[in-house]
Amino acid sequence: MKLKNTNTATTLPSLTGVSLGAAFLMANSSIGPGFLTQTSVYTEQLATSFGFVIIISILLDLGAQINIWRSITLSGMRAQEIANELLPGLGHLLSLLVVLGGLAFNIGNIAGCGLALNILTGISFAKGAMISGIVAILIFWIQEIGKMLDVITKYLGIIKIGLTLVIVYAAHPPLLAAVHHTFVPEKISLLAIVTIVGGTVGGYITFSGAHRLIDAGISGPGNISFVTKSAGRGIMISSFMRYILFLAAVGIVTKGVHLDSNNPAATIFESAGGRWGLFIFGIVLWSAAISSVIGASYTSFSFIKHLKFKFIQQERIIISAFIIFTTFLFVILGKPKELLLMAGLVNGFILPFALAIMLIASRKLPILKQYAYPYWIQISGWLVVLLMGTMSVFAVIEKLKT
Repeated sequence: MKLKNTNTATTLPSLTGVSLGAAFLMANSSIGPGFLTQTSVYTEQLATSFGFVIIISILLDLGAQINIWRSITLSGMRAQEIANELLPGLGHLLSLLVVLGGLAFNIGNIAGCGLALNILTGISFAKGAMISGIVAILIFWIQEIGKMLDVITKYLGIIKIGLTLVIVYAAHPPLLAAVHHTFVPEKISLLAIVTIVGGTVGGYITFSGAHRLIDAGISGPGNISFVTKSAGRGIMISSFMRYILFLAAVGIVTKGVHLDSNNPAATIFESAGGRWGLFIFGIVLWSAAISSVIGASYTSFSFIKHLKFKFIQQERIIISAFIIFTTFLFVILGKPKELLLMAGLVNGFILPFALAIMLIASRKLPILKQYAYPYWIQISGWLVVLLMGTMSVFAVIEKLKT
């Protein structure tokens, strides 16, 4: 198989735009309801030392992201196609895991949308979820999907970051202590590191931006610098959002406020800004949830679009059906906690499984062997595989005991 050539018709401005759009798509896919909850909970547990967790997770995230994005864009093949090239049928298994994980987590994203509109307008969770589902479908039908992804994910990302910065200012966090303990922590949590890494690049998330680049025709060694920058930007955007949310949270918990276990992030925003803070939280939560719905739906479809069935090639129809189905399940099930827990276990395995495939492919497949990876990228990649794989096994054992 020959390496696919770079799309020579792509101009530098459009190339940069797609590269930035892919970064925001990946970042927004990770910044969902779970992201807000994880950051709030671990900040309450670790206080200012949670900054250290963020720094370590950035290094591990980069190791995972760059390895996967390089393999996908250098080969010009999607992740499941690389896996099938390495071992026939392996890509189908990877696709099944990603689609099931994306399906289950999209229920959580839709639930987040329903909760957000409930906070903002007072309507029921179910009505808020259905309205948000319709909005998500309309977004995919308004214009060409690639351009829509590049534009809307940027605006949603900017809205989330901008409003959270307002809450950081209102929370008055202990900045000096937070920065100091970011590099010299008082306590360290391995579980927190693994959870944050999984929440940033786990499941379908790490493939979202890379598959967007492939769909835009950006592949081959000529674009590798753009790909590396885009992967790094995605991590930096999501990590910046996590750090400022951490600052807002630490400003609240150091004042002795205990976060509501059912909705810890809402406590942070409300404690910092009162009624308006809760309103801002509603906007941030809806932006986070709807962007994750978009990211999960688009990426899940990208894992089946290689199948040669005519009906599967109807991108908008399949994505719309995906959103309708997950919205319907949320409305019927209400709060599908068990389904989301199982999805978490599945997504916990997807990252080490897929990353190991990419690392092996980089050494085995002729299409990738000719481009040597820097050792630090490979080492950090295998470290992520080891950490995430081990913790996922322990999580399954713990699940079987309950």
